[in-house]
Amino acid sequence: MRDVVIIGAGVIGCAVARELSKYRLNVCVIEKSEDVCTGTSKANSGIVHAGFDAMPGTNKARFNVLGSAMMDEITRDLDVPFKRNGALVVCTDSTQLDGLNDLLERGIRNGVKNLRILNRDELIQLEPNISDKAIAALYAPDSGIICPFKLTIAMAENACTNGVEFLFNKSVVDIHRSEDGLYHLKTSQNEEIVTHCVVNTAGVYSANIHNLVSTKKLHITPRRGEYCLLDKSAGNHVKSTIFPQPTQMGKGILVTPTVHGNLIIGPTAENIDNPELTATSQAGLEKVLNGSGLNVSNIPLRQVITSFAGVRAHEDGNDFIIGEPEDAPNFIDCAGIESPGLSAAPAIGQYVAQLIYTKLKPETKTDWIRTRKDIISMASLSIEERNNLIRTNPAYGTIICRCESITEGEILDAIHRPIGAKTLDGIKRRTRAGMGRCQSGFCMHRVMGILSRELGISMDEICKSGKDSRIIF
Repeated sequence: MRDVVIIGAGVIGCAVARELSKYRLNVCVIEKSEDVCTGTSKANSGIVHAGFDAMPGTNKARFNVLGSAMMDEITRDLDVPFKRNGALVVCTDSTQLDGLNDLLERGIRNGVKNLRILNRDELIQLEPNISDKAIAALYAPDSGIICPFKLTIAMAENACTNGVEFLFNKSVVDIHRSEDGLYHLKTSQNEEIVTHCVVNTAGVYSANIHNLVSTKKLHITPRRGEYCLLDKSAGNHVKSTIFPQPTQMGKGILVTPTVHGNLIIGPTAENIDNPELTATSQAGLEKVLNGSGLNVSNIPLRQVITSFAGVRAHEDGNDFIIGEPEDAPNFIDCAGIESPGLSAAPAIGQYVAQLIYTKLKPETKTDWIRTRKDIISMASLSIEERNNLIRTNPAYGTIICRCESITEGEILDAIHRPIGAKTLDGIKRRTRAGMGRCQSGFCMHRVMGILSRELGISMDEICKSGKDSRIIF
């Protein structure tokens, strides 16, 4: 018997799990993949939005502003890279200047602080590589950049340390509510899990889960966004996150530095039928490359080192669905969480945990562990600090990934932490091994050897990202 079952281990599910770990509750997270952060949460822009874009009065506006304000504290507690680099919404057409003022007024209504309109001279001073066509921009200095997978993994690790159990490689295939008010979840392993409360954080599958328990149906449209990632040599091309003026399909092709020093451009916005369709396309990448140059000049596109796509969950009402359906008490939806879902995650987690607290009245832990330390980054240490660490553990003296200077010690830490890595992508998201210019060309077989040794499995069992993504046959 569980008190709470969370379905989905993306950034929202892990945020809810961490908040619930503050209470004496029996909580588990069910995830269909082999790890946390394998869906939308791993493939997005990594932006903490200020909150000026969403319509006032919506859940998107409310939770974006609240979540953004919480980021400084939560990233400090969980040792997650985060920087408030500011954002610019660029206007290149004098007939659209009123649109910037509309965004300014909307942001003020949403409670966003420090917003202002910059003229061209101010723009050039702030961003020398801004487009020659740029005439003005809305400036949001409190917008930020973050590592989305580091945040998700950190919240999951902290929740696990505080007693939340994570069940991987399990899908929820059916749910029914018995007369005593309990929910009975059937998994893909033909198990039954009984619980008082269910939290639906299933991302692009959140409508499917909701529709198992409610007669008021939801509909989610998978929306694919394609990106290009540039080498760190291009990371200083802009300091701020550069947006075009938004459209109904989203915020458009942005250009932004990443918190790790790369430059990222994208995404596209394409409605698709298959939520698993994360392959990039020639047409999509051409839109990214062409669109990125509309607001930023001279982007060094020859420095693109990889491309990728993510699929976000667009709900027909264009807002986050958060709360209980009328006909399913103690079932809490977090559905349709697209942008700015990453920014809103801490606030959504807190809100959902409070809903459950009012229902179950659990005891608050006095021994809750608030903080978590990330994997040591050898590349960020001084020579003296590195030498001292190597004397303690020689594995930190063996470079595995040359591009990112990742050592064997860091990879061992990633494997043996709470919710340790089991795949190549799991190592990559925790340490950045394989994220550099050669994209695993040098280090892949070395990482596989460490995984094989530490997990006690043969090399042909090792996967890139779970399921059947084996490297060796």
